[in-house]
Amino acid sequence: MTRVIAIEPRETGTLVALVVDGQLEDLLIDPPTTDDAPQMEEIHRVRVRRLIPKQGGAMVKLEGGLSGYLRDTSGLKEGALVIAQVSGIAEPGKAVPMTSRRLHRGKYAILTPHAPGVNIARSLKDPAERSRLTAIGAERIGEEGAGLILRTAAAGEERDRILADIDDLLAMEAVIAEAVATGGPPGKLAEAPAAEVTAWREWGEPDEVIREEGLFDRMGLWDAIDAIRRPRADLREGAWMSVEPTAALIAVDINTGPDMAGNAAAKANLSACADLPRQLRLRGLGGQITVDFAPMRKVDRKAVETALKRAFAADPIQTTLAGWTPLGCFELTRKRERRPLTEVLPDA
Repeated sequence: MTRVIAIEPRETGTLVALVVDGQLEDLLIDPPTTDDAPQMEEIHRVRVRRLIPKQGGAMVKLEGGLSGYLRDTSGLKEGALVIAQVSGIAEPGKAVPMTSRRLHRGKYAILTPHAPGVNIARSLKDPAERSRLTAIGAERIGEEGAGLILRTAAAGEERDRILADIDDLLAMEAVIAEAVATGGPPGKLAEAPAAEVTAWREWGEPDEVIREEGLFDRMGLWDAIDAIRRPRADLREGAWMSVEPTAALIAVDINTGPDMAGNAAAKANLSACADLPRQLRLRGLGGQITVDFAPMRKVDRKAVETALKRAFAADPIQTTLAGWTPLGCFELTRKRERRPLTEVLPDA
């Protein structure tokens, strides 16, 4: 498997692509400097406008008059100034999702100021490695400081590199802690990470990094991006699926195409399961998703569920498999961590 990170600097925002064995796997795009829409992980000082006790949240006002919806409102009063982090992408016309339980994400660790203790990613099973990483985290955090989660990427990594990552996160939190102590008007306290930073943090070590102007043309990535703009996504052996956002949900429809064999539906459905996380990720889609699989027997649903679980387990964006509907569709919910591709890159 060959993994290449392609970086194309542009005046309107850097493009960063992950290409695996020639296929576009992920795409990150810096928003234009003129785009003032709140981005994931930004930290703001906001004013509480209205508590909504029955929902356990509050409406808050950001600098510039934008509205946010803040969870974790215990002890807050209307009119108070609080520190909140953008925790999701707002749908058009809706408030920006925010949380008062901020975190700082690094390559090897996640700093959780409001959740003390050192924790290790569940995917790391080796007891000796878990013990080693716990000891490394405790060197910086101690028993009563901020919390820390050691990520999967920390497994087998050198101690000094992990500690350096933690130190960077502690420095970020020190800036926010100082802002909390000194006070001030509503405003942005920390920017969202740039596309290159997120790629370095989330995509692991590539085989090659290429940075040049016009790179996406040379590598044929614009063709792949143009394909993602269309609802249709081709699968194996002539099968295809359509991925279409609506006001209420993302509708996904699986079709067998010209294949008339007895196992055509099974092949198309399993192929769609494998590719669905990539399609949603590249399109920047989240929220409620309803999948209408090609017609199959109920006894074959278990294989589809297993394939979906396997595919989304490797996807970085939180997705919950809700299950089958009475009409035989499958429902998922996916966190909105990205803006739709059609918004951030309306034309190539």
